[in-house]
Amino acid sequence: MFVQFLEAITNFIDDNWMKLLTGLALMVLGWYFGKRKAHADWQKHEFLHRLNISLNLLLPSADKQSQLLQIRTVLEKSCEDIFLNSVASDAAEKAARKTTAENPILPLPKQDYWYYLNSVLNEIAEKFALGEIRRDLGLPVSRGKYLICLTCECAGEMRTRKVRAMVIQKQHLENLPAQVPTLEHPSHITRWETLQVLAAEYKKNPWQFLEIELSVG
Repeated sequence: MFVQFLEAITNFIDDNWMKLLTGLALMVLGWYFGKRKAHADWQKHEFLHRLNISLNLLLPSADKQSQLLQIRTVLEKSCEDIFLNSVASDAAEKAARKTTAENPILPLPKQDYWYYLNSVLNEIAEKFALGEIRRDLGLPVSRGKYLICLTCECAGEMRTRKVRAMVIQKQHLENLPAQVPTLEHPSHITRWETLQVLAAEYKKNPWQFLEIELSVG
């Protein structure tokens, strides 16, 4: 029985050695170019397969004379974990590479935009589900309307380049202060410039944004 098994394996290899060799070669090439791309991305600090969801806060500054811009991460995952489709995540990465310093908004097709934004909305909503349950039970909660927009900043002194879902209170984006707010870090001037672009685009192309109401308590 064992001899027959060995003969079957040998015959299979004899008949398919070219296919096996080709498959092995493709696997090695895939590994090599994957490692090479990962090394290049690390050198450039580009992680466009990652999606960072960040909350942009405009708060009263310590001196009460201006506003303070704060940036806080809500969550970060791979694009495929959020968009749930490798084709969609690849398209998002390609769109991120097309963004410019002047326009950091992802240039995705209009007909697809809602699906991308809704995937981000679902991730955020999961984080704030407890607030919705409290609201349903009649318990005290605070509610606010926020806007979501997909970006990839490449201007200024960005430490890392990722796909970023910007989240900001709707009323804040619609009424950005005329003067530059107090910044926690000098590099955050890039985020301030991004928010100005978003405010202008929201007026012209609201389909690039999705509104979400969040409840906390």
